[in-house]
Amino acid sequence: MKVIVLQDKPGIGNLHVIDRPEPVPRRQEILIRVRATALNYRDVEIVKGSYHTAFSLPLVPLSDGVGEVVAIGEGVTRFKIGDRVCSTFWQRWVGGAFSMAEPAYQRGGPIDGLLGDYALLDEQAAVLAPRNLSDVEAATLPCAAVTAWHALVTEGAVKAGDTVLVQGTGGVALFALLFAKASGARVIVTSSSDQKLHRAVALGAFAGVNYRQNPEWAEAVLDLTDGRGVDHVIEVGGPQSFEQSLKASARCGQINVIGYLGGKDGAINPLEIFRKQVQVRGIPVGSRESFEAMVRAIETLDVKPVIDRTFLWTEVAAAIHYLEGGSHFGKVALVHE
Repeated sequence: MKVIVLQDKPGIGNLHVIDRPEPVPRRQEILIRVRATALNYRDVEIVKGSYHTAFSLPLVPLSDGVGEVVAIGEGVTRFKIGDRVCSTFWQRWVGGAFSMAEPAYQRGGPIDGLLGDYALLDEQAAVLAPRNLSDVEAATLPCAAVTAWHALVTEGAVKAGDTVLVQGTGGVALFALLFAKASGARVIVTSSSDQKLHRAVALGAFAGVNYRQNPEWAEAVLDLTDGRGVDHVIEVGGPQSFEQSLKASARCGQINVIGYLGGKDGAINPLEIFRKQVQVRGIPVGSRESFEAMVRAIETLDVKPVIDRTFLWTEVAAAIHYLEGGSHFGKVALVHE
């Protein structure tokens, strides 16, 4: 079989197609024929060597994907040949508190990812793909969608009438918009692009705020909420945007810290958290339990991921460059043939 590996050092130019023997599933393992994969910023950072953790090389990248079960090992009870399954990001976090997640078992680093013809999965580290989604759509779920679901639903208990602030229009942000709307919440989106804001409103957002035109964008958010602020923030910008997220939050609001696209440097005044009694939490994707609950909701409500563009999986270098460019609206996926 063919796989793409990051060879002896980081760098997009060090991604190479190589041949490996087709793996044979051992006890409680399943072998999938990969049908589609999807990119996350984590994958880009791992390939480029800028991720906060360095992994041993060579490494097969990408945590997110979907495939058809083509072989099963002894003792497998959760799946059968022909099932269509998604991988989970945390290979050993089935449910419960985050303390149950093991950093050494993250798909796409340090464990080999799905960028190949076939992949071995532990049967406990996979879920049935939603029946209403295509392969490309299902491939986008394991990281971005589960992160948004975990933040708003599993941890945040979002409900009808809440107001959710979503930063940007990448994968996590748009999944958060879709899940918030499905829960009956009102969504405000921030972006540097008016065109993207218009597209977000067409998806169901209540309003959009251009943070480039409004550097103190919290004031615009407070105006949109009659001074009350928002109940949930999907914070992907990092320290540079956190101050504005605090100002935009309602009393006893929730800020879900997910990324640092705006950089890693900045100062935070904890007194502002105290004054508003805001709950701040880090969101580490989510467990298989969260994933399975999300799949049920996606099927019931016929939620469709937003796909910006697809590439052939052997064009992963071009796909990474495209994602880095920041023009995307939604997810960038790879089709496996």
